Amino acid sequence: MNDFAGRVALVTGASRGLGRATAARLYERGASVAVNVRDAERADEVARVLGERAFAVPGDITLPGVPEEIIHLTVKRFGRLDILVNNAAHARSTRFPDLSAHEFRKALDVNLVAPFLLTKAALPVMQAQHYGRVINISSSAGRMVSTLGGAHYTASKAGLLGLTRAAAKELGKFGITVNAICPGMIDTELTHENASAARLEQLASNYPVPRLGTALEVADLICFAASEAAGYLTGTSLDINGGDLMM
Repeated sequence: MNDFAGRVALVTGASRGLGRATAARLYERGASVAVNVRDAERADEVARVLGERAFAVPGDITLPGVPEEIIHLTVKRFGRLDILVNNAAHARSTRFPDLSAHEFRKALDVNLVAPFLLTKAALPVMQAQHYGRVINISSSAGRMVSTLGGAHYTASKAGLLGLTRAAAKELGKFGITVNAICPGMIDTELTHENASAARLEQLASNYPVPRLGTALEVADLICFAASEAAGYLTGTSLDINGGDLMM
């Protein structure tokens, strides 16, 4: 498929897991891809591996001015921005009694405030194009409660769903759709950092589809939300969880 030829995408948190799979899938399907990773060396490596249509835009998206600079550099390099995938996440399993205000705010900054700032920074260029796709990577945690993550993760991902709906309502008239993807338990490095293999196997065995999801399966759903076929889809929360949550 070459359905994203001529399109430009920006993926945050693109060094591994869902972000890396999404950047690779968009690139394979013809898009030029700006990859955001906090560390410049890692960002350069991801871009190099993807190919000549990839471009590194490193930086910590929680720092003042960085979201705006990332958008600016992407547009300066490619001349446009069609697809914004807000994927970078702060996910920790700290339990409520041990959860500090600092860590709670950190989760909000990464998982909610940064997607807002990136979307706001991308708005002028998408408005000028009268075209844009914003995909916010939330979680099943945002739809119910996290199995592995702490209260800060659940709260921030629920907030991201609210931001998705509000932005979709206001930005549709500009030709911009805004949707959220809500993955359940996916076989990524982050998941394995928060639970043992035995614990993950036990959890997955109880799902209607009794396994962990793959990063590629989530990436393909993200690509659908970013595609021309999804032009009348906005303000939605798309679940991909093997049946763990049915609503």
